[in-house]
Amino acid sequence: MRTLDDSKRKAILKAGMDVIAEDGFHAAKIAKIAERACVATGSIYRYYPNKEAIIVVILEQLWGDLAREMRLLTPRADLSPVEKLDMTVDLVFDIFTGNTALALIFVNENHQFLSKGAGTLKHNYDEFLDLGEEIIREGVDHRIFNAHIDIKIFRHFIIGAFRHLLQQWTLDPESMPLNRVRQNLKFIIKNGILHHPTKK
Repeated sequence: MRTLDDSKRKAILKAGMDVIAEDGFHAAKIAKIAERACVATGSIYRYYPNKEAIIVVILEQLWGDLAREMRLLTPRADLSPVEKLDMTVDLVFDIFTGNTALALIFVNENHQFLSKGAGTLKHNYDEFLDLGEEIIREGVDHRIFNAHIDIKIFRHFIIGAFRHLLQQWTLDPESMPLNRVRQNLKFIIKNGILHHPTKK
């Protein structure tokens, strides 16, 4: 039955996320994922051929969800580029708030599977970042952001900073609360790229 199948599929993905986050991708065992999902080990292979397929789907969904939200956000004429940038940061932080397992998978495994180009993962990831670039370009065009910023370098700088900060949060959430990280990252990003008219 379709409902049962979807329910099992989601249970396997959730269990896979938790086990891979705890043990790391290479050490994670299908048997442990099956036990956590309350399904027989053999039945997992009806849905996913191996654990790589599980993690690829998790990451495809992560970046697919973010790209879909960005497709709605980027063209909005009622928001300034600064507001759109603010909302982009919120989109990313909101997806990881309360989901340490997904955060750990992003921090520890995302780059490895991006480089393999598995499934639609790289497409979804690139689309999200490309749409983010559009917001920066819009801000530059409106003389809100500094025209001297290299948008490609800025793109890599932000994703690297976010990954490192998220890693620190997963290691020590009390001393690095995610909301404080969010507010500080917003401040640094926006103030670092604002256009400051030169005084005559």
